[in-house]
Amino acid sequence: MIDNCKLMCREWKDDSIVDIHEEMMKVTLKIICKSILDYDLQSEEAQQFTKAFEISKKYFKRLQHPIGNILDQVPILPKVIESREAIKTINSIVYRLISDKKKLLENNLRANISKTEDDLLARLLQAQITLNSKPSSLDTKNNEDGVTLNDNVQNESAMNDEQIRDNVLTMLLAGHETTANALTWTYYLVSQHPQIEKKMLEEIDMIVSNNGKNENESIRTPDIKDLAKLKYVEKVLRESLRIYPPVWSIGRLVEDNYMIDKYTIPKGSSIVMSQYVIHHDNRFYDNPNEFNPDRWTDEFKRSLPRFSYFPFGGGIRGCIGEPFSWQEGILLMATISSNWTMSIVSKQKIEMDPGITLNPKNGIKMKISLRRK
Repeated sequence: MIDNCKLMCREWKDDSIVDIHEEMMKVTLKIICKSILDYDLQSEEAQQFTKAFEISKKYFKRLQHPIGNILDQVPILPKVIESREAIKTINSIVYRLISDKKKLLENNLRANISKTEDDLLARLLQAQITLNSKPSSLDTKNNEDGVTLNDNVQNESAMNDEQIRDNVLTMLLAGHETTANALTWTYYLVSQHPQIEKKMLEEIDMIVSNNGKNENESIRTPDIKDLAKLKYVEKVLRESLRIYPPVWSIGRLVEDNYMIDKYTIPKGSSIVMSQYVIHHDNRFYDNPNEFNPDRWTDEFKRSLPRFSYFPFGGGIRGCIGEPFSWQEGILLMATISSNWTMSIVSKQKIEMDPGITLNPKNGIKMKISLRRK
């Protein structure tokens, strides 16, 4: 996370203007690809993957519209052709990565090499190899009825390569755009509240300066050990997730009639629960439209009713990547803000684009300035 963030910042120029949303999208994609696939987005192939991934995301948004679903059935349309080609590119690269990683793990196993691969793809494949090496419940010569069964039946509990691909792509999609949006909206809010920015920078400086002795002394890069110390940065991010939740609504299909208070939700209904609506409800938040990180005291968090704050969903289907996202968001903010400040460029219209995630409609232009010259 920190290494990719530093690489991004090295490409920035003092007093230049960047689309901060575009920058956050690029760096979070690099981070998630490395974490999930152990894949560095540097090569020519990686650029093809990035382009195909962006095409697929935009096309997925198009499919949300009823007309988009109809147009998807017309294979000669340019956008449909482009989408199909993008999917082929993604599948080709991901399946090759699966194949290469599987060969590496199997070779290590045969050679009795105990090296641990820590990316998600490796973990999924290690589980697949382990499960396939165990006898299946069907791998017996005779079942209860005395019928002989095939010795070579694959363990049905193991994932196949298609399921692994689906898991990987789900994580790539969910773990990239959401964090990018969270960071973008956070810096947008901070840029409009100088006192909050000042307090946030003071905390970061105390941590990354040389033992906090002197702000003019050389600074170090934040690291994982600093995470628990960045309490105000965490509050800033938490408040930003309240005002601009990256996932702004969640849908559920009702499988059976369900009672809520005196109301019956009929079987087959669709329910939409909006984080954006609940997070701006003055029953739970005083001045809900105000950006106020200081509201997030321990006492206040304990007083909130369950699900009055749920940027990552909740229950058994809560976001599996929540700890990853908190860690990434806080560390990236500390790394960026230890050296850079951002100011909003005037004469631009900031609008929300509530698709699957809550994007800024046309990006957000920011002037970036070095803090230490």
